[in-house]
Amino acid sequence: MSIFRNKIILVSSAIGTLIGGTVLLKDRMQGASFEKNVRADGKVVIITGANTGIGKETAHALARRGAHVYMACRDMVKCEEARKDIVLDTRNPQVYCRECDLASMQSIRQFVKQFKAEQQRLDILINNAGVMRCPRTLTKEGIELQLGVNHMGHFLLTHLLLDTLKLSAPSRIVVVSSLAHTRGQIALDDLNSAKAYDEAKAYEQSKLANVLFTRELARRLEGTGVTVNALHPGIVDTELMRHMDIFNSWFSGLFVRPFVWPFLKSPLYGAQTTLYAALDPDLEKVSGQYFSDCAPKEVAEQAKDDRVAKWLWAVSEKWTGTLTGTAAVS
Repeated sequence: MSIFRNKIILVSSAIGTLIGGTVLLKDRMQGASFEKNVRADGKVVIITGANTGIGKETAHALARRGAHVYMACRDMVKCEEARKDIVLDTRNPQVYCRECDLASMQSIRQFVKQFKAEQQRLDILINNAGVMRCPRTLTKEGIELQLGVNHMGHFLLTHLLLDTLKLSAPSRIVVVSSLAHTRGQIALDDLNSAKAYDEAKAYEQSKLANVLFTRELARRLEGTGVTVNALHPGIVDTELMRHMDIFNSWFSGLFVRPFVWPFLKSPLYGAQTTLYAALDPDLEKVSGQYFSDCAPKEVAEQAKDDRVAKWLWAVSEKWTGTLTGTAAVS
């Protein structure tokens, strides 16, 4: 009996050591934090996809720093739940839920119309919302969902808010992209994945589009006082992974996720580079850059292709029904 008890003690000790080591490893893998005590009192901020994950943590942090935060979300029930949590914790009542479905251009236009009726300034626009590796689905305008939400929806939203951002200068636009852009290619002959659809390639294309958009927009905004930068938040444990089988199967739950978990950032740490890009005083005049772990990083070679960036811009104008400098809320 004593031998059996000793074996149990040894196994329990080994498990405890393993768990402790795993937690320590996870702590070390969380990456850089934005440590500067920068206030955002009175600044007006829009964050898309702010009801969960990185977006919620970003909204929470900015509300705590005194910002007026507009949570632009598709799901109003989840948005209101998140808003209540943020207000209760930060005691900042200037946090608002507003419906904005990035898969519907009508919804985006309605959101902007309502926002402009309520506010005359916009200091920070954070294009955070996204979908990842979903089955082929189309937006209400017939655009492949990942390209439509991650790029086209944010292209239209940004376009419609540029006049307010310029009037509020110095102001900032932050685009949450991904390291996945380094594997991306813009399919010049099949941008909408109509001929063939690969969920991973479509996601990577949309994230590359984010970086190309950022660089081209920065060029167009030179001299306006409005900056735009893109970033990789890290590999973050959020709902964004809900369509990936490797994270959702019973096999994954038992054998894969426990080994992957230590290497995933929490949403809190995933939001740190967004906060850095949105608030760091040293970046006031920095534009067209790409950051990761609160530091500049080099983009992939295909993200430096100005010819493709201009082509994508022209197609985006066509698909969203906008023309540079003349976009209007209908």
